[in-house]
Amino acid sequence: MGDMESPDTTPTRQSGIRTLLPDKAFVTSRKGQLLIAEVALSFICFICFVASIAAAFVTAPLVEFLLAFFLLFAYSSKFNERFKGFHWPLMDFLRCVSASVIYFIISIISVSRYIDSASKAAGVFGFIATIVFALDFYVIFNDLANFLKQGETMEQPTTGRKDFLSGL
Repeated sequence: MGDMESPDTTPTRQSGIRTLLPDKAFVTSRKGQLLIAEVALSFICFICFVASIAAAFVTAPLVEFLLAFFLLFAYSSKFNERFKGFHWPLMDFLRCVSASVIYFIISIISVSRYIDSASKAAGVFGFIATIVFALDFYVIFNDLANFLKQGETMEQPTTGRKDFLSGL
């Protein structure tokens, strides 16, 4: 019977909780490790700000935690490859740039203005998060620059090209 597929050709599908766990290959990659560090540091900063008298800064680490966790899930489950509606590297780059600037500002304020130890700890973890987010946007920028350089070398030069100044 030609209708039935052989059991060897059917793709194995993960079920249950295994579909929610990140892929091991992604977790061991540089991007996966940076995203895990961003999630962990944002969560630690969130907890420290909740426990401190500088609770006005609790929103920024919470939003950054949720965004980093979403991107960790999207990249590890290959959601970004199935949903082509966004330019994922640009979105990730803008998230990292804004997070590093916001963490730097609120860390300076929490360390210099507040005297409780939870605010100081949130500031220190915020500075570490600033470094991790800055490293992530540096890596994204270098990957994008290498991709654009690779695209330039693959283009063929046009033969009937006029120099702009020769037409004047």
